[in-house]
Amino acid sequence: MINPIEHSRTKEAANKYKVEPYVVAADIYGESNLAGRGGWTWYTGSSSWFYKAGVEYILGIKIKNNTLSFEPCVPKDWKEFSVRYRFGRSIYNIKVKNPNGKNSGVTEFKVNGEILEEKSIKLVDDGKIFEIEVKM
Repeated sequence: MINPIEHSRTKEAANKYKVEPYVVAADIYGESNLAGRGGWTWYTGSSSWFYKAGVEYILGIKIKNNTLSFEPCVPKDWKEFSVRYRFGRSIYNIKVKNPNGKNSGVTEFKVNGEILEEKSIKLVDDGKIFEIEVKM
């Protein structure tokens, strides 16, 4: 289970896990009386990989060469989500809408109300506010 909160759904599970349910454990013990107990919860790097998985592979927000693109892969029942991203002095208000209950795929991409064929935008540090709407 990648999500540590899964280990604290019940009091019994939390008592077995014994570590913070909001931090990624580097390992889960499997031997006898320690089976199911988390360990090394603040292990260097584990939280950054968890963050990367959530932002890049679930929300689908990717930045490469100062270009912002979207490849969301979300549960079908997520109707929308929003993210506020700062790049230098600029703000990018991102709203992803999923009116047809899809898991992935972008059908429309708007920046400040204008539909763009390219499903990405070059990030600029000009102090402006950008309104981005992604439709799945």
